[in-house]
This record gives sequence, structure tokens and C-alpha cells, in this order.
Amino acid sequence: MTILQAVLLLFGGLAAGFINTLAGGGSAITIPIMTEIVGISVANGTNRIAILLANAAALTRFQRGGAVPWHRVGCLIPPTVIGAAVGAWTATQMSGDVMKRVFAFVLILVAASVLARPSRWVEGRERDISEPWRSLIFLGIGFYGGFVQAGVGFLLLGGLVLGSGMDLVKGNAAKVALVLAYTPVALFFFASASQVDLQVGLVLSLGQMTGAWIAARLAILKGAAWIRWVLVAAAIVAALRMLLT
Repeated sequence: MTILQAVLLLFGGLAAGFINTLAGGGSAITIPIMTEIVGISVANGTNRIAILLANAAALTRFQRGGAVPWHRVGCLIPPTVIGAAVGAWTATQMSGDVMKRVFAFVLILVAASVLARPSRWVEGRERDISEPWRSLIFLGIGFYGGFVQAGVGFLLLGGLVLGSGMDLVKGNAAKVALVLAYTPVALFFFASASQVDLQVGLVLSLGQMTGAWIAARLAILKGAAWIRWVLVAAAIVAALRMLLT
């Protein structure tokens, strides 16, 4: 790894950590950078090191601000982790190109929903998806997160905000908690398949942890309303990138 590559990893990680904490799609920035260094398969696995540490930093900041709705997110952890384990194992066996293109259309729908009904994303409501649908939905989201990771934040926010009635601040805090819960499991499978580069992952982590901490702090200080514009912009850019690459 050259000095230039290390600098690209740091700044790419900073941007990805910020975007991932408030919306999703940050891996669309970091995966291409790492692909040029270690190849796509190892990049997908190595990315989980930075995801793990960045979400730990973000969760610490959200927790200090009292934004984590533990009473509502705890029951979502088991299905999400199980789904991620299956998804990560599957990712070590095959390519994720088809799923990424399908997911691009999901991102466009998310952006359209935020623009058409912004109040549903900004104002929390006390509603919840009934079982077994809730567990099945988060099982599927966990599968995608373990399989690809890129853009899973959009799916999690959709389930937490539209399905569980959280606003964007609590939804992002809950999202960070869920990603932090399943990432060690996913990382284990990629490491077992020798698809993790520790040096690259740690350099990337420095940038992502910084970006995630800044984003979490701004989310608590500024509230939910401004986050929707970050969400829309990130969803559109990520969708276009997935469709065109």
C-alpha cells in the first residue's frame, strides 16, 4: 500500500463514515478504492473492519446523546444477525452484482418516499410491524448487509422509520446499533475465507470512525429535518453508481 493509497483510504473513509451514519451508501465510495488495492472479494470483507469500528464510534456518540431506542431495537438484533451470517457466508461463495443492481431501484424508491412524504421520515410515530413480518423483514435486511453491505443503511432506515415509527435521529441510532451487532459475525466469515486485509482495513477505519463520530454529533445537535436531504442525495448518488458501474 502506497502513501497515496493510504491518503485515499483516509479521506474516502471520512466521507463514507459520515454518509453511512446519516443515510447509507458510503461503501460505494470505499469499495472501489479498496478494489484497486486488494481486489473486489477482499475489499468486500476488509470493508467490515471499518464498518465495525465506525459504527462503534457512532453508537458511543448517539448513546451519550440519549438517542438509542434500546427498548425498540433489541428485538430486531437476532433476526438481523442471523440474516447477516447467512448473507456473509453466501458472499464468500458468489458475486453480488445482480443484487446490487436490483437494490439500485430500491434506493430510488427510498429517495422518492422521502421527497413525497417527508413528515413520515422526520416525525416519529408509535407504530410497529407485527410479527412474524418484522422478523422476516429484518432477516432479509441482515442477509443483504452480510452479503454486500453497500447501501444497507437505506434498507434499515426504511424498516426502522417507515415500519417501526422512529424519526431519522432515533432511526439512525438504531441502525448503527444493528450494524454493530451483525458486523462481527460477517467479518468472521470473510476472515475465515481469507478475504480480509487487516492493514488496509485499519487505515480505512481511521477515516470512517472520524466521519461517523462527526455525523452522529450533528444528528443529535440539528435533529431529523436536515438529515432527509442527506438521505435523498446519498440514495440517488448510490443508485446511479450501482446502475452505471
